[in-house]
Amino acid sequence: MSQVVESLVDYLRGRVAAGQTSVYLDEQAKEVLREFFRRGGRRRKPEASRSAAPATPAAPAPREAPQPAATELVVSGSTAAEKIASLRAQAENWEPARRLGSLRDTMVFSTGNPEAEVMLVGEAPGYQEEREREPFVGPAGQKLNDILKAMGLGRDRVYISNIVKFRPAMNRQTTNNRKPSPEEMASCLPFVRAEVGVVRPKCLVALGGTAAEGLLGLAGSVGSMRGRWHDFEGIPVRVTYHPAYLLHGRAGLQDKRRIWEDMLAVMERLGMPVSEKQRGFFLPKS
Repeated sequence: MSQVVESLVDYLRGRVAAGQTSVYLDEQAKEVLREFFRRGGRRRKPEASRSAAPATPAAPAPREAPQPAATELVVSGSTAAEKIASLRAQAENWEPARRLGSLRDTMVFSTGNPEAEVMLVGEAPGYQEEREREPFVGPAGQKLNDILKAMGLGRDRVYISNIVKFRPAMNRQTTNNRKPSPEEMASCLPFVRAEVGVVRPKCLVALGGTAAEGLLGLAGSVGSMRGRWHDFEGIPVRVTYHPAYLLHGRAGLQDKRRIWEDMLAVMERLGMPVSEKQRGFFLPKS
């Protein structure tokens, strides 16, 4: 194990020399370091040979200028797409999220049109989203696509993001996911604020109770939040159930209708035409 540990220690020392102040370690890496220090930790310096001539001091290697920790967002670019790209680049090494040590490494930012009239916000990436680095691409993402299609929209006409930009970590994690903590949501909320400022949608849709909690500071059931408009920095917000809710066996026609009523309200807010057929979706057959 010593060779592996020494390589890790050398790497970390190199990052310190380069000015880096923090690094994310998963539980396995932490346990390796704990074991290293339990065994005495420090490597012994080899004894110099008595007959060896004193070595000529080597010239010090040039050091990289220390890079400031990324704790403030700078929105740059002349177009909405360029501004979103600048935010995406900063999210990769966002120090307030990284220092928590409870989020995984892969950053998942957003997808869709940065000049869209409607912006949809979920909670955090899951297993499939982490693999493809795009929000809402798993089974819940397919349900969202179906909802958008029923509205007459595609993913290229909306902007889709998440409150948290990294998948919340768990012990022995495979495909399982967990709800992000308030601290994890707070660490990434500056990006959502900045995204809203760039996109300037006519309305926002909070997909699920966690998204409503992180975006609006609300608590309680989605049922108590939906059915009316909320406000996020001057932008009207509609809260509805997360598309994953429709994947549960207990979700029935009434649940589908509730989500659809929220989407009808969004369509009306956007001034989109609503046909009688659309108004009748998921109503009981007479």
